[in-house]
Amino acid sequence: MNNPSSPIEPSDELADQWPLGSVLVVDDEPGMRHFLEKTLKPRVGLVRVAGTAEEGAELFLRHRFDLVILDIALPGKSGIEWLKELRAEGYAGEVILITAFADLETAIEALRAGASDFLLKPFRVTQLLNAFRRGLERAHLKRENWVLRRNLSQRTPPADGLIGHSIVVKGLQSALQRIAGVYSTVLLTGESGTGKELAALALHRLGPNASAPFVPVNCATMSPALIESELFGQAGWTADGRKTRDGLFVYAQGGTLFLDEIGDMPLALQATFLRVLEDKHIRPVGSEHEIPVDARIVAATNRPLADDVAAGRFRKDLYYRLQVVEIRLPPLREHKEDIPDLVEHFIATLAPKLGVPPIAVTRDELDFLAQYGWPGNVRELRNLIERSLIVGALNVSALYQSVDRAPNAVALAKSATGETTDLHALEKRHILAVLDSVAGDKTRAAQMLGISRRTLERRVADWGFEAGARPS
Repeated sequence: MNNPSSPIEPSDELADQWPLGSVLVVDDEPGMRHFLEKTLKPRVGLVRVAGTAEEGAELFLRHRFDLVILDIALPGKSGIEWLKELRAEGYAGEVILITAFADLETAIEALRAGASDFLLKPFRVTQLLNAFRRGLERAHLKRENWVLRRNLSQRTPPADGLIGHSIVVKGLQSALQRIAGVYSTVLLTGESGTGKELAALALHRLGPNASAPFVPVNCATMSPALIESELFGQAGWTADGRKTRDGLFVYAQGGTLFLDEIGDMPLALQATFLRVLEDKHIRPVGSEHEIPVDARIVAATNRPLADDVAAGRFRKDLYYRLQVVEIRLPPLREHKEDIPDLVEHFIATLAPKLGVPPIAVTRDELDFLAQYGWPGNVRELRNLIERSLIVGALNVSALYQSVDRAPNAVALAKSATGETTDLHALEKRHILAVLDSVAGDKTRAAQMLGISRRTLERRVADWGFEAGARPS
C-alpha cells in the first residue's frame, strides 16, 4: 500500500481559468483519494474516485472522463495493466500515473503503456496542479484541433441562409432562437443549398452550450462500412496498424452533433442510432463496454423522410424520434427579396478572403437575379458571387443556360432610369464587354464567362458577327 503525500491544503494560485473537464481518480489509499478529490473538485466539472481498477472500470460505464489520475500499485489489477486495457479499448484521454515506488524501468513501462505524465509520491500540490492543467489542456486541444481539421478538410463555409429582412427569414430566425434553449432533437428539412448547416450552427451558438464543440458530419459522403466506427469510435487497432480514435459522438461531448443527409444513413445502422438517442450510451466498434455520451443531435435532410419511410428505406420509429422539433428551411425562390442583402453580404465576406476588390452590381443585374429560379438556392448564389469576384464582374452568363429562353418566358426588368431591358439584351451587353476586355479572345472569354467556346461562338453568330471577328 502506498504512503500518501502530506495533506497540504490546495493552493488558489492556479485556480483561475481552468479548462472544464471530467476526471477519474483511482488510488487505493483513502487519504490520497480525499486529498486529490478536494484539490481538483473546485477546478473541473466532474470528479469521481475509485479504490481499484475494477471500480474505475465500473465508473467508465457511466461517465466519460477527459483525464485519469491512476496509482500504479493497486490491489488486484495494477494501474499499468489497466492502462494498457484502456488504450486497447480505444480510450484516447490523458492518464497521469502516480506511485511511491518507481525506478527507471517502471517509468519506461508506464510511458509505453500510454501514460501522458508521471508523478512520484510525495509530490507538491503545485506539481500535481501543473500536471493536471497540462493534461486537461492537451485533452481539450486534441478534441478542438481534431474538430477544426475535420471541418476544414471536409466542408466549405456554409451558405448564409439567415441573411435578409423578408418575413420568411425573420420567421426562421425567430424559430431558431425559440428552440435553441431547448435541449431536444431537431430535424431540419429543406432543399440542398438552403443553409441547413448554418441553421444547425445557429441553434448551437444560441444555446446554453455554445462554447462546446459543434461537430458536423455528412452521412451521404461517408462510407457505409466506416460510418459506424466514425460515429461511435473503434477499440483497439485498425487493419493498417494505426491506433483508432474516439468517435464523433465523443468529440461532440457536451455540444452538438450535426448529422446532415440523415436519410442516407444505412438502414442497418438506424436501429443502433435510435438506441443511442434513447439510452445516451454508445458502444465503440470492437469494445465490450458502453460509454455515456451527452451531445445534442441536430439532423437534416433534403428529401421527405416520410417517403423514405413508406418505401422502407428509413425506420418509422427513428423518423418520429428525430421529428421532436422540425424546422423547414425555405428555398431562395420563396424569399427573393433577400437577394440584394445576400449579394452584398457575400461580396463583403468573400472579397477579402479571395484577396480581390469588391465588384459593383447594377440594378439591372439584381433584377435579372430576381427572375432566375435558383435551383441551387443560396449556395448557388454564393458560388456565383465567388466566381464573379474572381472574374471582376457579375458573371450572369453562368446562369443564362439555366434560363428558359422561349420568347414568352423572357421577363422584362425595369432599370433605375425607367427603361426596360430584356434578358437577351443584358446577356449580349455582358458577353460583349467581356470579349472586349480580352481583345476578342473567345477561348479566354469563354473561361471567364463560365461557358463553352462553342456556346460563346453560337451566341456571337446569333448577333450577326463572324466566327473569327472581334465584335465591336
